[in-house]
Parts: sequence; structure tokens; C-alpha cells
Amino acid sequence: MTLDNSYICLKGLRFHAFHGVMEQEAAVGNEYVVDLRMECDLGKAMKSDNVEHTLNYATAYDIVREEMMKPSRLIENVAYRIAKRLGKAFPEIISIEIRVTKTNPPMGADCDGAMVELHFSY
Repeated sequence: MTLDNSYICLKGLRFHAFHGVMEQEAAVGNEYVVDLRMECDLGKAMKSDNVEHTLNYATAYDIVREEMMKPSRLIENVAYRIAKRLGKAFPEIISIEIRVTKTNPPMGADCDGAMVELHFSY
């Protein structure tokens, strides 16, 4: 048996944050959801059952939370900052897919949100 790919994923991370172009968004904030898929070699961890051989998703969450708390005008910028910090903190990451969704965008539409999705390779 051969391991072809392996990922650590964080799904549905919810935050109240203050990103946006409109003054109201900076003052009141909005609800956001972040989803991450980080490709890394988990072969050693799956055999050793040792947390030191894997990417610590609690630390990854802390990075996401810290970046979500720094206001930005665009969610594109937020997603980029998160991916950049994760890549620096975890050199074992091969690639990252990140989605940041603003669940109640101020555009008068009845929708589940406005989302940006970025894919990075390291």
C-alpha cells in the first residue's frame, strides 16, 4: 500500500471579525467561516501515532484566529495572510487551499455568503 497524498483539514472555523470596505463592516463586523486543506506528508505520523510527526492543527488554528482578528478591507488579503503565515510556521506544508466566506455580505442578496478561495504551493 502506498500513500499518494495526505492532508490536514480545518473545516468551518467561525469568527466574528471586522473585514470589509464599508464603514459599517469596520464598526459592526460580520461573521466569517474559514476552511483549510493543507497538504503535507503524514506517512510518519500515521505509522508512529506520535503527535510530533504531524502538523499541529491547534497551532494552525491559532494562526488563523490571529490573522482573522486583524482587520482588512478584502477577504482576499485575509486569506493570503493566513496562508503566508501557515507556510512559514510549517515548512512541511506542500500546498494549501483556503476559503474565507463572509456569511452576510452587504449586497442585498439572499445567499449563504461571499467567498474567496486561494490555492498555494510551496
